[in-house]
Amino acid sequence: MKDQILTNASVALLVIVVFAVCPKLQAVNPPPDGGYPGGNTAEGQNVLLSLTSGTFNTAVGFSSLQNITMGNLNTATGAAALFANKADQNIATGAAALLSNTSGANNTADGTFTLAANTVGQGNTAIGTGALSNNTIGSQNTAIGASALRHNTTANGNTADSFSALFNNTTGNENTAIGDLAGFNQTTGSNNVYIGSGITGVAGESNACYIASIFGQASANGVQVLIGSDNKLGTSTSSKRFKDDIKPIGPASEALFALKPVTFRYKREIDPARRLQLGLVAEDVAKVDPGLVVLDKEGKPYSVRYDQVNAMLLSEFLKEHRKVKRQESQIREQEQAIAQLRSGMDGLTATVKQQAAQIQKVSARIELSQPKPETVAND
Repeated sequence: MKDQILTNASVALLVIVVFAVCPKLQAVNPPPDGGYPGGNTAEGQNVLLSLTSGTFNTAVGFSSLQNITMGNLNTATGAAALFANKADQNIATGAAALLSNTSGANNTADGTFTLAANTVGQGNTAIGTGALSNNTIGSQNTAIGASALRHNTTANGNTADSFSALFNNTTGNENTAIGDLAGFNQTTGSNNVYIGSGITGVAGESNACYIASIFGQASANGVQVLIGSDNKLGTSTSSKRFKDDIKPIGPASEALFALKPVTFRYKREIDPARRLQLGLVAEDVAKVDPGLVVLDKEGKPYSVRYDQVNAMLLSEFLKEHRKVKRQESQIREQEQAIAQLRSGMDGLTATVKQQAAQIQKVSARIELSQPKPETVAND
């Protein structure tokens, strides 16, 4: 209803404009070639051949808008452009552009055979030879580039920008491809994003995102990029400007001791090579500390917040480091005390030895000073 109101309002506006300039138009002599009642313009063989009450249509080229009867505000430029059309507000530029369209409205086709097979699809935009050429009832698709979305038939809401982007897509919905051959292999999957030339994707996949020129590119500075369950990209920040209630982790990091690191292999659809992996199981971690787990859209454990685990590891490391420092200090003090005792013992030993030597000397003197015993001869 709203679209109809807009259409009527547009027609009324054009009528006012036409009547406003009528005196000037009547003054042109000879009259403009191809001008017809109702604000219609036709130039070429069989153009607007079936028109009855349609208004403000423009048809230029052999059999363009040939079958329209009551449609309004259409523009067709090129042989057989909008040939079968009976709907409103379509624009076709190029031979056979929107050739088969009957009741689809608000389509724009620019290029030979663009949207040629479209019948009832609405709100499509195709720019480039063969773009959306096989689309029939799909709506709200945008294809910019030769052969973009060429095989799309019934799918909706796809965007393809560049040569042969989403070339083989037939029934997949809400896909976006930017770059030559981007999403070329996609067929029936939905909600995929392909950005970059040659990012062809995999047939039938859904909810995949490919961005070229990232893998293998080293960055000396910057921060890691994170993605939320709402598909929003962002980064983490460490500045205190963004934080409240800052305090030491304390015993909270002791939850680490309850975690169970495991080895595992991803399922084949995730990692065809089935490489051995190291890590944690999100469901197990959630039982220890739910705050260490990222949940999916359904509220189920999806991944582990390894950045938080790293912070806990650092906390426990620093605790142990402080213990070691205290023990080292105690050991140094004990070594100093032992050294002092040893030094005292060495001095005491020297004193004892000195005293023993003195005693020995005194004993020797005493022995020498004593008179020798006399021997009495017996007759």
